[in-house]
Amino acid sequence: MSYSVYPYKSQRMTTVAKNGMVATSQPLAAQAGLDMLKKGGNAVDAAIAAAACLTVVEPTSNGIGGDAFALVWMKDKLYGLNGSGPSPQSISLDDVKKKGHKTMPAYGWVPVTVPGAPSAWAELSKRFGGLPLTEVLKPAIEYARNGYPLSPVLAKYWNRAYQMYKKRFSSQMEFAEWFRIFAPNDKAPEVGEIWKSEDHANTLQSIAESKGESFYRGEIAKKIAQASKLGNGYITERDLADYQAEWVDPISVDYHEHKIWEIPPNGQGLISLMALNILKEYKFPYREDVNGLHIQWEAMKQAFTDGKHYITDHALMKTKVEQLLSDEFAAAARAKITGSARIPEPGTLPKGGTVYLAAADKDGNMVSFIQSNYMGFGSGIVVPGTGISLQNRGYDFSLNPEHENALGPSKKTYHTIIPGFITKGEHAVGPFGVMGGYMQPQGHVQVAMNMIDFGLNPQSALDAPRWQWIEGKKVEVEQDFPNHLIQQLAEKGHEIKVNHEAGSFGRGQVITRDPNTGVLFGGTESRTDGTIASW
Repeated sequence: MSYSVYPYKSQRMTTVAKNGMVATSQPLAAQAGLDMLKKGGNAVDAAIAAAACLTVVEPTSNGIGGDAFALVWMKDKLYGLNGSGPSPQSISLDDVKKKGHKTMPAYGWVPVTVPGAPSAWAELSKRFGGLPLTEVLKPAIEYARNGYPLSPVLAKYWNRAYQMYKKRFSSQMEFAEWFRIFAPNDKAPEVGEIWKSEDHANTLQSIAESKGESFYRGEIAKKIAQASKLGNGYITERDLADYQAEWVDPISVDYHEHKIWEIPPNGQGLISLMALNILKEYKFPYREDVNGLHIQWEAMKQAFTDGKHYITDHALMKTKVEQLLSDEFAAAARAKITGSARIPEPGTLPKGGTVYLAAADKDGNMVSFIQSNYMGFGSGIVVPGTGISLQNRGYDFSLNPEHENALGPSKKTYHTIIPGFITKGEHAVGPFGVMGGYMQPQGHVQVAMNMIDFGLNPQSALDAPRWQWIEGKKVEVEQDFPNHLIQQLAEKGHEIKVNHEAGSFGRGQVITRDPNTGVLFGGTESRTDGTIASW
């Protein structure tokens, strides 16, 4: 019996509930979040529980050693949290070049930046949580210690990573711990096979009991720094001790009677807002319209061109966010759109691995949360005795000293992971997000437009066939994308490829709330093992 082949198309309906809802890419994580709501916790407790659980039940996309961002709607106000860590204080562009790198490597110790996720959990819990962190992290700890059976899509990506690691890194000692933890029987675990990690459980327990302190200023920090030194890495105890997730003011644009909110740079959410700022002057009468799609693709290209050029650590950006979101800037970009496809000038867009979740409680509080190791398992470095797989977020730094996002010490790189949120007037519409590297801002634009312009419910907004601009005039579309639109868009100069791999188009979650009744409506990703837990 195959769990990877589904010859008959199934259909999901929008989930409807009143007391609480958690939408994630993994059923076990969604249920963990719901358990917190049933214990009297709020949406923040649910989000942290689900996020911590995802480091265990979906390690192919995120981990304790990754970053996280959150948008929190609490008591009718929106808050932003940037849980991305900086580069080590001792790293330099010249030193990396002296090691023989012409561009930042994707694996090993060089691209490892300070992990921000544990600090993000602690900050969220401290400011808004209703339950102790020891209670909130309990489901994740139990799954890590006792094990859980792999789901179909998880097993697929785990095996894909294992095959790549085996081919490239099996003889290299710095990756030996990865194989010990994630391929304990010299193979990737299969669908239904139980996987567990006592080291992972102990690390989560320590984080819970110390409220994150042990990770940055305690026993775990010492283990990370020691492993880094042995591996000729750059991260030190001081790098970890100096870090704390940062509360930020969310940024937004007005779009067709709604506000779309994102986290400010270093995240690429700004690209979504720039694209919507260009598109807001157009009317889109229906979704399957060749001219409407052409305009969306051209706007997305221009937003990415500008975003990749300007976005870096917010403190070091030479251009203000307000300038990039100004009506004048949008009008100038809009004027470049003609009836034919254009060639912009950003770099080639790589792939990514991330988890996104949304949570809501009965009191109207909501959380949009995203967490990532960047490229699948991340750097391939697992800190011995901890189960921590470290991210490779530094891969996005440029080794060109003239580039806005040039590598430097204690610097936050251009960041792909972005949580989204929609409001209308004074009321929250709800959290939404689409994970997947550089697909994320494109997914945000498409899902937001699906709901706002085309009136699709949360589930249909996620199920609709997606497109992804790659580079130049190249655009990939899903296999369900209408063929007659492909033909007409090709006539406008777009170079279109039908991609049969659904995973490259991201995985999203949506929760909306009726402000009059408090009823919640949720959509979850049909392209993965996604589910919604509600009551």
